[in-house]
Amino acid sequence: MNRRNFLKAALISSAGVGSLLLNPNQVSARGIPSRAFPGIAKDKCYRSPPQGVIVTSLTDMFKIGPGPSSSHTIAPLRISSNFRTALEGLPKDVMEKAERIEARLYGSLSATGRGHRTDRAVLAGLLGQKTETCDTKLMDELQDTTKKYTTVINGKSFTLGKDTLVWDKVEHNYPFTNTLIMRLIGKDGSALFEREYYSPGGGFFQWKGQPAPDRGQPVHRYGSMTEFKRLAKEKKKSLHEIMIGNEKAIMKTGDKEIYAHLDMVLKTMEGGVKRGLKEEGLLPGPFEMHRKAKRIYTQSLKAKSGDRYMQQVSSYALAVSEGNAAGRLAVTAPTLGSAGTMPAIVYVMKNHMKLSRDAMRKGLLAAGLVGFLCKNNAGIDGADVGCQGEIGVASSMAAAMIAYATGASLEATEVAATIALEHHLGMSCDPVGGFVVIPCIERNAFGAIKAYNAYLIATSEITSQHWEDLDRVIMAMLETGKALPPQFRELGTGGLGVTMVDC
Repeated sequence: MNRRNFLKAALISSAGVGSLLLNPNQVSARGIPSRAFPGIAKDKCYRSPPQGVIVTSLTDMFKIGPGPSSSHTIAPLRISSNFRTALEGLPKDVMEKAERIEARLYGSLSATGRGHRTDRAVLAGLLGQKTETCDTKLMDELQDTTKKYTTVINGKSFTLGKDTLVWDKVEHNYPFTNTLIMRLIGKDGSALFEREYYSPGGGFFQWKGQPAPDRGQPVHRYGSMTEFKRLAKEKKKSLHEIMIGNEKAIMKTGDKEIYAHLDMVLKTMEGGVKRGLKEEGLLPGPFEMHRKAKRIYTQSLKAKSGDRYMQQVSSYALAVSEGNAAGRLAVTAPTLGSAGTMPAIVYVMKNHMKLSRDAMRKGLLAAGLVGFLCKNNAGIDGADVGCQGEIGVASSMAAAMIAYATGASLEATEVAATIALEHHLGMSCDPVGGFVVIPCIERNAFGAIKAYNAYLIATSEITSQHWEDLDRVIMAMLETGKALPPQFRELGTGGLGVTMVDC
């Protein structure tokens, strides 16, 4: 079928897709009618937007903690901290029988945990550290595996060190790739208490048999962008009004607490850029890797206007990513592997565009919406869907953020997010040596550049003429991620993880 006949079939389709193109007020997801492709298999099509109700909160999505990885550093630290809290609640007679604590790492945690500081994170949590206030100097100190540390939990003294951790099987039968089993071991070697924890990505964690959290239900129920747009139209509410309303209902909190968290996220992101632009030297790791954010920013000051801007945006993303690789505090956006992409755009919005705090907050809410949809309908973890779920989603969130913060409509904001995500589809996760360095650091810079370009395209075109919608692209990311072999999903045993290593 030639292009003219294809467009004709699309516009007159009995499915009504043509009318969607001509009516910008429609909110239903649109696609190319199957009749335009007479030879395609009948099951090769998009059925409907995802169903369900999203109850993820902004505090879930945007977490602050030490790098370099949300799934391998923040989540294990939160897990071991949670286990410590659980031990604090055990009966005294159980604690009297205890001798040591054991942490068994499985899957990608075992395969690449050393490069992601998983061992240090587990020990830090058991030593009483919390993610938002974690002492990064202690994390650096924990690199010395010859040292032992003493901590008192529920009246019982424990010695912690490298023997606390067991690097277990990479291939296993647990329901999540990243599994961590924490045990309290008695003097006879038996497990007095244990929890089977999972790290599904983005710094989230859960455990087997976990009771439902004490949370409220969203006042605006949606499970897809299609449904979100329908709600906005029917209730005559803006994106940020829906997001704030749901956050207040789910977390049982008020405006003050929500805005305080958003401001802390924005402050941490901007601070990461400023700090990273001052630092030089080598990044920690088993191979020589020089920081370059400061150098690229300095060079940008001598460049022509167009090149200067691209260099500066890149330097901002590199600054945060390098800091994350060095274990400094960063924000899961949506993960720490992609922690530099959104801060680069945040820095642009505040220091180049001079946007107000209110606009910045609204932009962050738009980014949160995109993150919610990607997490709940596909995935945001390299171990599940590859780097498209980390850098791709980060770029999509950043594109939505700057679009909405600058006054774009809900439709244009969606198009910006869609474009950014679409052009990361198929990206594998193949970190060299399991470290969040190659190719992760530079990918953050490219994610930021793509986000900015997606924003420019989306706010310049006629949104009703744009074919792709966010729900469909998220589904494409999920399908692509499932098709990626395990070695291209964070294990570091394929792609650059192999070709960058000499025999």
